[in-house]
Amino acid sequence: HNIEVVVDRLVIKEGQETRLAESVETALELGKGYLIVEADGEELFFSEGFNCPRCEESFPELEPRMFSFNSPYGACPSCSGLGFHQVIDPDLVVADPDLSLEEGAIPVWSQLSDYHYQILKALAEKYEFSLATPFRELPKKIRDMILYGSDERVYVRFRSRYGGIRSHFARFEGVVHWLRRRYEETESEYVKAKISQYMSLKPCEACNGARLKPLSLAVTVGGVNIHQLSCMSIREVRAFLRELELDEREKKIAERILKELDKRLSFLVDVGLDYLTLDRTANTLAGGEAQRIRLATQIGSGLVGVLYILDEPSIGLHQRDNRRLISTLEELRDMGNTLIVVEHDEATIRAADFVVDIGPGAGDHGGEIVYAGPLEGLLGCERSITAQYLTGKRRIEVPSCRRRPGDRFLMIRGAKEHNLKDIDVAIPLGLFVCVTGVSGSGKSTLVHDVLFKGLARRIYRSRITPGRHRSIDGVEHVDKVINIDQSPIGRTPRSNPATYTGVFDHIRQVFSETREARLRGYKPGRFSFNVRGGRCEACRGEGTIKIEMHFLPDVYIPCEVCQGKRYNAETLAVTYKGKNISQVLDMSVEEALRFFEAIPPLRRKLQTLQDVGLGYIKLGQPAPTLSGGEAQRVKLAAELNKVPTGKTLYILDEPTTGLHFDDISKLLRMLQSLVDMGNTVIVIEHNLDVIKCADWIIDLGPEGGDEGGYLVAEGPPEDVARCPQSHTGRFLREILEGEPVTERGHGRAQAESRIPTR
Repeated sequence: HNIEVVVDRLVIKEGQETRLAESVETALELGKGYLIVEADGEELFFSEGFNCPRCEESFPELEPRMFSFNSPYGACPSCSGLGFHQVIDPDLVVADPDLSLEEGAIPVWSQLSDYHYQILKALAEKYEFSLATPFRELPKKIRDMILYGSDERVYVRFRSRYGGIRSHFARFEGVVHWLRRRYEETESEYVKAKISQYMSLKPCEACNGARLKPLSLAVTVGGVNIHQLSCMSIREVRAFLRELELDEREKKIAERILKELDKRLSFLVDVGLDYLTLDRTANTLAGGEAQRIRLATQIGSGLVGVLYILDEPSIGLHQRDNRRLISTLEELRDMGNTLIVVEHDEATIRAADFVVDIGPGAGDHGGEIVYAGPLEGLLGCERSITAQYLTGKRRIEVPSCRRRPGDRFLMIRGAKEHNLKDIDVAIPLGLFVCVTGVSGSGKSTLVHDVLFKGLARRIYRSRITPGRHRSIDGVEHVDKVINIDQSPIGRTPRSNPATYTGVFDHIRQVFSETREARLRGYKPGRFSFNVRGGRCEACRGEGTIKIEMHFLPDVYIPCEVCQGKRYNAETLAVTYKGKNISQVLDMSVEEALRFFEAIPPLRRKLQTLQDVGLGYIKLGQPAPTLSGGEAQRVKLAAELNKVPTGKTLYILDEPTTGLHFDDISKLLRMLQSLVDMGNTVIVIEHNLDVIKCADWIIDLGPEGGDEGGYLVAEGPPEDVARCPQSHTGRFLREILEGEPVTERGHGRAQAESRIPTR
């Protein structure tokens, strides 16, 4: 029950201010922070704290840290502000539901002891199901029991670790519970890593992925809380804040904040990132997106007299948004700053005030300042390969003929991961297919999350979870799916182009067959810097010594024993045509091609590296020093050296990143050669030179974010160019205008057929 104390009764009139204040203080003291004022029969509740007198729910004074999931004051206590939990995923535990338990439907069975397996056999006898029945065909009750266990006790006879047969009644805990228990109990990082293969991220049940405490989410502005606002795209947030209805008092409080927010959001829109949501995690951003976010931050700082250096800011940007990026760069310049931009994009080069062209070639053929000055002077420079492409003396020609779809298709049905709108997409096999669309339209989601992961799971029984879709039909027409991305070919200096492509195996074989090597009994392994015997043991074949600087970055210095050559003196004494193994690794691909011209296996592999435009890189160049585009082309060369099956699907995401016009021309020749072998190449690309050379285009959009995810157009480039809804088609139309293209079979393309009706 409540005890109410009447502190004062008074009539409001002049001179009562002091008495009223004293009465309020007394009432709050007696009421421990609570006060009731009765006026005209109505009771008004007041409190010194942030709480409700009716439900008695209270919370501390509002502070900015309450709305941060990185602070313990705001983070959800259940998930510590992560928004998810890592749990054992039954879909990953059951690798192939079409197999039976005996055939390996659940690979983790191999880790079960005989004791657990005998319990499973006893359960099969009790519940009358067979371990030879495909897992998918077992009753749901039985499948759940296998995964989550059973409270029923069964009689088990098993062989103990000390020999002999033992028996007793036991309970089967289920594979999911068994894996979770082992993960929680073990201290071995190796065991945890193995079990984590069967785990996936699930939204936190306490906060539903919002990452904040309930009290933080209870605070709303304009009817939405901070999590709901964060889930909006930058474009939607800007519109929401501009349309926010506030009273005069609220306007005075929020005026400066809203002005600053609108300014920062506008900068993000100007650099073409209006489709990103505010809660997008940093590790899901492309390199170009992260760079443009930093660029927008610099514009917002309002600094002047700063020298900005940007490395290919147009990466991942559609032609429609390129003009906005250039305008942003010009705005930074007009503020009084200097911008140095490393770029291959034609529009950016033409917008520059001063152009420095380095070349004329790559590697040993480059390193010279070919031209420095205004654009007009560059266009008249005969030595500049860049100028030749800008003036049209050299160009990437539109193919004179295009391959036509046959009767084999990969059919993605009901793709609805992220912003994809439950779309059906037909991908013709045996063609050069280009997936286009503005930034954020869903290209990577469709190709990587849905198609690649879905095929990897079907073909290789991979444990990765594909994006949401109903089905992928036509998988039987593909025997391999290869994702040639721009990730490094290795994380340490031990990996290099020679080792990755297999060139090094042939080189070591050549050295082992020299007269001097045979006299000393050296085998190919002697010439590897990864094994004992031939390598320098002081640096273990790395050529450098790492010096830990504790709070500073580690420093690498050349090995004092081998002087960075990686091998010991005995190994370096063996030469082939006057060169030792270290000198060969220091050769460029172009030099090595001439050096090993008489050895066909080596010549073929080196020629492939040369053909993809990597003639300038060193054979032993450490993997971490290769750019993303170079690493991707090394992977492409390695694939081209393999025996073609004619049923391989190659996926490349923006392979023109970091490539000059001349390099793009070489890359296109290699991709076309893959298709000529009967394979399928799918490229996600914004570069119009690549798009116009494709046999088939799948255009997504029409916009990015929530306004994207639709199939806008599909077909040959000429058909997409005529689609009024396609932004890609509008720019493509300008290139194809006046260039008639015939349609006929080409290479090993399939026979004509109609596209299947979806």
